[in-house]
Amino acid sequence: MQGRNFPAGDCSVLNRFDRSPPMTGEAELKYLDGDFRVIRPGAFVRCAVTGLPIPLEELNDWCVDLQEAYINPEAVLERHFPAARRQLQKDGDHERRR
Repeated sequence: MQGRNFPAGDCSVLNRFDRSPPMTGEAELKYLDGDFRVIRPGAFVRCAVTGLPIPLEELNDWCVDLQEAYINPEAVLERHFPAARRQLQKDGDHERRR
């Protein structure tokens, strides 16, 4: 394989894979089964229950039907089964009093 000779000062090809600046702001996503599609680029989405930001690289829980993201499994439980969540908290409080 022969090397190529580039004219002096023409190094633009060498920088082709430089990282772009980090994303900032809130993203808009389309939640799919087991995946999501970025509609508007950003660094995070907000939890539908807590309002806390969720970095996209940490996003694991969402609802396709409601098109909502959740910060953790507890937020999913709170959103979809609020009575069960309250019962678990009540049971936990009862156990701590023993």
